[in-house]
Amino acid sequence: MSEPASSTARGPSFLGPILIVLIAMGSFQVGASFAKQLFPLVGPQGASALRLTLSACILWSFNRPWRGPIARAAIPPLIFYGVALAGLNFFFYLAVQRIPLGVAVAIDFLGPLAVAVLHSRRRGDLAWVALAVVGIVLLAPIGGSVTALDPLGVIYCGGAALSWAFYIVFGRKVGSLVPSGHATAIGVALAAVLILPLGIAQAGWGLLSLSVLPLAAVVATLSSALPNSLEMIAMKRLPAQLFGLLMSLEPAVGALCGWLILGEALTSRQEVAIVCVVLASGGATLTTSNRLIDPG
Repeated sequence: MSEPASSTARGPSFLGPILIVLIAMGSFQVGASFAKQLFPLVGPQGASALRLTLSACILWSFNRPWRGPIARAAIPPLIFYGVALAGLNFFFYLAVQRIPLGVAVAIDFLGPLAVAVLHSRRRGDLAWVALAVVGIVLLAPIGGSVTALDPLGVIYCGGAALSWAFYIVFGRKVGSLVPSGHATAIGVALAAVLILPLGIAQAGWGLLSLSVLPLAAVVATLSSALPNSLEMIAMKRLPAQLFGLLMSLEPAVGALCGWLILGEALTSRQEVAIVCVVLASGGATLTTSNRLIDPG
């Protein structure tokens, strides 16, 4: 009788983080829909700087990280976590300025996919990774349009993918050493310090325009403050390979947000792709549910 009780107790703590990841992805994609409207006003550098700076202000006001001590061992991973956040935001915005959003997210997924593969210990996990890759390939407009992709945009996507991988690795490390809210607030603040000079160089006083700040605040909340906080919570409670596979839903969530918010109809190819990534994530959930890492 003790084993069923243990399994029941473990279920909610496992499904909860999955739901948190899905909410974070939805928030990020909705925020990305608004972020592109900032590009004509302040450029991708300015949009990234505003997003991170305003997110840091929001997170510090709510989480008050100065009230808790930080162990010396947590400082190096915190710095790398902040650098990864800076790179992820900066390169992603530079990429989506040059290539379609769906393509950018698909290429960026190479980062979480690499983390999933490197942490995999079972053939079943690799099969779900392969199915997720099929979904990503189907979502990307591969074919005649591939030659039209801006090479620099693809390079920027590579930088975002690498940053995304480091974000997962160091985010989990920081999450085990620092309270989730404090870690996110400090990491975003470090990223803002790195990117703000680039934003000022791009847009100058335009960053403080009253026509820019309200939209930037919405983007900061939906694209950074909320999803980064939720993902930090989830990363402490999910195996690295499962977290990486769940992130494979990102292009599907983006396609869904595009349909709901922008009225973009889904093609049959996109519908098949969504089925692939949903099955991959669901299968990974089933095969890794008994290997939940204790964050304590």
